Amino acid sequence: MALDPESQRLIDLMAAANRPAWNTLSPADARRLYLAMRPAGQGPLPDGITVINRRIPSKDGGSVPVRLYRPDRLSPEAKLPALLYAHGGGWVFGNLDSHDVLCAQLAIEAGISVLAVDYRLAPETRFPGAFDDVVTALQWLAANGPSIGVDPNKLAIGGDSAGGNLAAAVAIWARDHKGPKLRMQLLAYPVTDIVARAESYTSFADGYGLNAATMEWFIDHYTPDKTTRDDWRVSPLRAKSLANLPPATVVTAGYDPLRDEGRAYAWRLQQEGTVADLIEFGGMLHGFLSSPMLLHGARRGTSLCAAALREALVLRAQ
Repeated sequence: MALDPESQRLIDLMAAANRPAWNTLSPADARRLYLAMRPAGQGPLPDGITVINRRIPSKDGGSVPVRLYRPDRLSPEAKLPALLYAHGGGWVFGNLDSHDVLCAQLAIEAGISVLAVDYRLAPETRFPGAFDDVVTALQWLAANGPSIGVDPNKLAIGGDSAGGNLAAAVAIWARDHKGPKLRMQLLAYPVTDIVARAESYTSFADGYGLNAATMEWFIDHYTPDKTTRDDWRVSPLRAKSLANLPPATVVTAGYDPLRDEGRAYAWRLQQEGTVADLIEFGGMLHGFLSSPMLLHGARRGTSLCAAALREALVLRAQ
């Protein structure tokens, strides 16, 4: 398997920058560094998108920040299909800004609305806080969609990395708790099992961006109580059943510690009768979709994801 030359250049740039490893920093310092790095990778917000920030009520009396993306080319009166999106960042960092361009591009290319959710982060809020916030956002979107120009009968859920973990888990929750009917789940290099360590953890333990030590740091912050780690809400691969779930598009990267658990999740979905497409970008690194300014593979991957969303939410839903 060959590493994409642009991925190698990105590795070289990271080495030259000599930034400290995430797991050597405090969560607050890691967040600041991560956000400082994002503009160079994701670039400016594309034209042709309207963005609205708001807060939705949570069950504890507080609120959850969300950001709505809507393509300008579509009628403002139209009720659009929508993707609820959870960002990556190991449950420790990332926010609405860190995945701004990706969410906007998915909305524009798929011809849908995207609602990004700024769930609470660890270690300040441990598991299941992030999961609960994404459930809250899904319930709110289904109940209030028409008020923001969304058709609540045409919903999908998605996310990348830790956000992919949350999306997969909330799709299971929706199936089991008579939640909103989802037409698709989009899972980009998702965390699916924080108990086991697949072979890709060893193969790509260091030197390819995300490393195994940082994953352990993330997991320890989100689930310090190890007895919770086989809970399907944090390890969806360990759910008793993956049948009767929304069709899935699972995207993996060839040079990623999480590659094998993404593969395993897609294969198990297929085995249990859930339609699942596994698409592996063999020369890419973990998190590649968020770097369209540096990687042609990121642009191609985003367009592929948008095409899958358009098929599920627009074309098949007609």
